Amino acid sequence: MNSNAVFVTGIGTDVGKTLASAVIVQALGADYWKPVQAGDLEHSDSHKIVQLCDLHTGTIHPETYRLSQAMSPHAAAKLDNTFIDLDLIRLPESRNWLVVEGAGGLLVPLNEQSTIFDLMQKLSTPIILVARHYLGSINHTLLSLNLLKTAPLKGIIYCGEMNQASLSIVHQREKGIPFIHIPQLDHIDRAVINRLADEHRPTLKQWLI
Repeated sequence: MNSNAVFVTGIGTDVGKTLASAVIVQALGADYWKPVQAGDLEHSDSHKIVQLCDLHTGTIHPETYRLSQAMSPHAAAKLDNTFIDLDLIRLPESRNWLVVEGAGGLLVPLNEQSTIFDLMQKLSTPIILVARHYLGSINHTLLSLNLLKTAPLKGIIYCGEMNQASLSIVHQREKGIPFIHIPQLDHIDRAVINRLADEHRPTLKQWLI
């Protein structure tokens, strides 16, 4: 296992993976890498990390695949006349911690055969799952946790408003999985990320170091 890297994945799209990644990057003084960026190339997740984090010691590593369309990576790759080859996606060398951010959820297709979960297995890093409470999120969270049964899952980061009923049913069924909560934020900037990083640094270090 690549012990100085962590893969940040989610129960779906727009659940807060980049926000969670920014907090981890700031808390650990880590590098950041998004292997596959689909769409928003001028305002990519890498750009957001640069804007939100004090990268005094960290590095933003370039994406392996930069796809022009904001859609499922396998479809975006076809439109760009390319093929996402997992053999070409290799962890960048880093002396720091490296935060790797996935795309969408675990079973998002990268090509006709491979998914984000396959990429996670190939890279062989610890995993943090990002979740958000919404109608249907219990199902998405439990399905994701079921797929991660044999994976090195370190914890869950819940983003947004907390729903105690949803939280209880998930953690009654999946006992022992630690979690932290990033509340709903009206505004996100470096000061906010710094505050959240300071708050959650001890827990994140306990999970990963």
